[in-house]
Amino acid sequence: MQDTSKQYDTVVEECKSLFIKKMSDYGSAWRILRLPSLTDQIFIKAQRIRQLQENTERKVDEGEKSEFIGIINYSVMALIQIELGVVEQPDLTTDQATELYNKHIKITKELMENKNHDYGEAWRDMRVSSLTDLILQKLLRVKQIEDNQGKTLVSEGIDANYQDMINYAIFAMIHLSESEN
Repeated sequence: MQDTSKQYDTVVEECKSLFIKKMSDYGSAWRILRLPSLTDQIFIKAQRIRQLQENTERKVDEGEKSEFIGIINYSVMALIQIELGVVEQPDLTTDQATELYNKHIKITKELMENKNHDYGEAWRDMRVSSLTDLILQKLLRVKQIEDNQGKTLVSEGIDANYQDMINYAIFAMIHLSESEN
């Protein structure tokens, strides 16, 4: 578990660094996005990853890694939106947004550590393509919950699905970094 925790933190730092830089460039303009818009952004990223995994020809010189970073950051934004609600105008400073980012990553990492303990790091034996498919499945679930106005009968809520997507994307990035070495 110790390696997983360190690897997880390394991926998060890379994602958070990009998040902070984009906050400097654009401010918190993302705060106006409703959850379905964030879900659709994540969906676009996951679909592109799947296409990259299935196609040999690429017309845009960006790989899976940047798309997984996008999935992580948009999912954290969604968790922040669930907590704070949507606004009409950007309302967070970079420091405030970073504090919220850290809060939601901490909660999500704790979830990962608990599940990772119970599942015995099974994700290490999974393919990146399977993690991508799981993210797409979670997205379809979130879309259905959104279509049901957030109501579920027996299933976990939207926030748990975003947390799972973050963790799957981080696992995928760990696999990608290990295959580079």
